[in-house]
Amino acid sequence: MKEFIDYILQFGTLNQHQTDLILTKATELEFKKDEYFSEAGKVSQQVGFVLDGIVRVCYYNNKGEEITKYFIEENNLVVDLESFDNEIPSTAYVQATTDCKLLVFSRKDWKELLDTIIPWEAIVHKIISKALRQKVERRSPLVAEDATTRYLMFLDIYPNVINRVPLSYVASYLGITQSSLSRIRKNIR
Repeated sequence: MKEFIDYILQFGTLNQHQTDLILTKATELEFKKDEYFSEAGKVSQQVGFVLDGIVRVCYYNNKGEEITKYFIEENNLVVDLESFDNEIPSTAYVQATTDCKLLVFSRKDWKELLDTIIPWEAIVHKIISKALRQKVERRSPLVAEDATTRYLMFLDIYPNVINRVPLSYVASYLGITQSSLSRIRKNIR
């Protein structure tokens, strides 16, 4: 839980009473590999913080192919923000790609923190802004590059992910087949 407090204090100041209150609202949950934190078609009911493991956000395209949008590593928040904030069904799945340990806040407790702790909303806004910037910075350069360059960029962006998740997820993220990814990896070595 200390990791979470250290993380949020990067974005603002809270006193001990406020951080203690935040921690009373959090529950530590474990998700086995392939279990879902949230699912498409359902309203997202919780906000998580990855203490250990990697989750991915994915969806199915109109051909029924599974597409990995991005990965979320340790010490980052995980939430389907649009679904959570607007109470609408999600269009994506948030799935554990490894065994994971998350600190989880229910919708009710998260809203209560927003209503009770004055600086909390500003901190959350800064966290969300940073996450959205990171998402754009990580995806945008990949669009115009060839597959080998995209893979090399992936290694820079997610240095701790490649050996911890199935290569099929990496290939999906890069928009290539798994056999193409295998060829690229073989040629780089």
